[in-house]
Amino acid sequence: MVPVVIVLAAGTIVEKFNGHESAAASVYGSWWFATLLAIVGAAAVVAIVREKMWQVPHRLLIFCSAAIILLGGGLSTWTGSHGSMTLKSGISYNSFEDDNGNVHQLPFAVTLDEFELVTYPGSRTPMDFVSHIAVEGEKADISMNNIYKREGYRFYQADYDEDGSSTLSVAHDPIGIAVTYAGYALLAIGLLLMFLSPKSHFRRLLKGSVAALLLLLSVSASAAPSTLPRQTADRLGRVQVLYKGRVCPLQTLAKDFTTKLYGNATYHGLTPEQVFSGWLFYYSEWADEPMIKIKSSELRQQLGMDGRYTTLNNLQNYQELFKEAKNDKNITAASEKMNLVNMVANSKLLKIYPIADSLGEIAWYSQNDQLPMTVDDDTYIFVRKQLGYCQELVVKGDFASLDTVFAKTLRYQQRQAADIIPSQPRIAAERLYNALTTGRWLAILTVVLGILFFALSLFAARRPDVNGQKSATPFLRIIPTVFVALLTVFLLLIIVLRWIAGGHAPMAGGFDSMNLMTVTLGIVALCVARRHPSAPSAALLAMGFCQLVAMMSGSNPPITHLMPVLSSPLLTLHVTVIMIAYALFLFVMICSVAALIKPSLRERMVRTNLLMLYPAEALLAVGIMIGAMWANISWGNYWSWDPKEVWALITLIIYAIPLLSAATQTTKPSGNQAIRFHIYCIIAILSVATTYFGVNLILGGIHAYN
Repeated sequence: MVPVVIVLAAGTIVEKFNGHESAAASVYGSWWFATLLAIVGAAAVVAIVREKMWQVPHRLLIFCSAAIILLGGGLSTWTGSHGSMTLKSGISYNSFEDDNGNVHQLPFAVTLDEFELVTYPGSRTPMDFVSHIAVEGEKADISMNNIYKREGYRFYQADYDEDGSSTLSVAHDPIGIAVTYAGYALLAIGLLLMFLSPKSHFRRLLKGSVAALLLLLSVSASAAPSTLPRQTADRLGRVQVLYKGRVCPLQTLAKDFTTKLYGNATYHGLTPEQVFSGWLFYYSEWADEPMIKIKSSELRQQLGMDGRYTTLNNLQNYQELFKEAKNDKNITAASEKMNLVNMVANSKLLKIYPIADSLGEIAWYSQNDQLPMTVDDDTYIFVRKQLGYCQELVVKGDFASLDTVFAKTLRYQQRQAADIIPSQPRIAAERLYNALTTGRWLAILTVVLGILFFALSLFAARRPDVNGQKSATPFLRIIPTVFVALLTVFLLLIIVLRWIAGGHAPMAGGFDSMNLMTVTLGIVALCVARRHPSAPSAALLAMGFCQLVAMMSGSNPPITHLMPVLSSPLLTLHVTVIMIAYALFLFVMICSVAALIKPSLRERMVRTNLLMLYPAEALLAVGIMIGAMWANISWGNYWSWDPKEVWALITLIIYAIPLLSAATQTTKPSGNQAIRFHIYCIIAILSVATTYFGVNLILGGIHAYN
């Protein structure tokens, strides 16, 4: 593996100083480089036999895929042909010239009817280049990311001139592409099995790894402020409270409180009830916690903030600013958050005591409210002293007794206001709804899946059905349909839970309308899926964006003109997947730095790093495959040995080395082995830096962001 990395890196240096043609001829196209790759493929086969990998299916598929992908690349080089042909309007052409200057005859003639330059509305910026052609009477359009196929030949829009002529790239490589794509499929299946198989090295690492991850968080992050244990906070969340004119679980108030302050319903792994109880019982600690979100950049500058979050104590230092700018909506929003915290601290929000007046009408009071004159002494003392007693139990750490107090409070509420407190089914529905709707995970997951399957449905191969029509492959038909069905059922559950908890149909407001629209899209897609197999993929993408609107309050990123070749869903998928992989590699490097600084973490961080390296390596491999497919669709060549491609491959190889080594060892690295492992992980990040920054700033190539 090391010689391959050295040769690949040397090839990018040769290209930097002598150009791509020189590197292609002297390195990537040389006989000795082909021999080196053949040795790598043979080594994969030998490893399969020597280690009896047929007993471990995922390793067998991954090693087989490596050999098959290399074979596909060789077949593309030996049997495929790539070139170009320039068409003038009205003239038929039946040959093209390859990259070496050789002329190849086509089994048919191509005629350019017209070339069209499509611009963005209101500008001269090219949006697309379209060649309207005719091939033996058949009309077709060739544009960026829209190729024409006939008899094993593929035609791509490449260039044009001011006279109306069009240059098409031509590729004829039916064997090499088929073999390479088969290798990609085996690799994807092998990676999936690696994560699913209970006997895989990754799954063995996963067992008992939670402690290591928690330890990492404790090292890399500051200590969280004090709060109630999760179970005790959950019992507090079951207490009923008068909130927004209705009686509901305190969990609902806690969720809204946390979201109002922080922008999310959870905070650093703490539940809303834990955050709320933290402010209630550990006010002084939480007042120094940077969890109050300030959206306005101008206000953040005025408040002397470095990030998007500030502390309550910092806000209180700018009281004069708030008084001077009462009409500023950003100042008003910050003031509301301060007032909200103070209402929790002085218990004004905790209207948890139902008391009947002289007429027998029930009203809900907080600890500091003016109570009715008819209240008996026991109830008066209970209301005034209960939270103080709870504070004493918190100071003592007697959470068992605190659980008992919360349980008694709930029984008191049920005894005093049995007719007002919602029924148990309504309470259970609201609590489940609150638990299912924390964070933006649903929107993000749906969008990611939507982009993935919509892109695959657009560009994946299709096959004729019984009626002769082209339909999606079973994978692209069944999997999106299942996801659409699950999402539809889940959102129907959300709507039903809101209906039960609120006592009326949830049909008002943007959140409800977007959920309803998402469900409608899902039902329609499921109804037409049999006739239109690609409908679930398209619906999943639309459903994802509806959920973004619902969960992110209509966030609208700016739209800019793209180069025509970049107008492909595969671009977003390719970049996103690889960026996640790079982020994981960076995380691994940080873990190793922490391990070298703190020796007690070294062996534990080995497990954590290996656990992160598996998905990172898998994502990088998938990202490279997506990029290759995108290149094949856009340029007719899935691999061009561009420096960005080469260094992505180098990175893949570099991070595969510790995984291959660890997977074959019976014991995890320890002592000096652990030190060497962490040093390797730190140095390995240089390959990521070179891939992302070095190519752009030094090496150049078609992938450089100039």
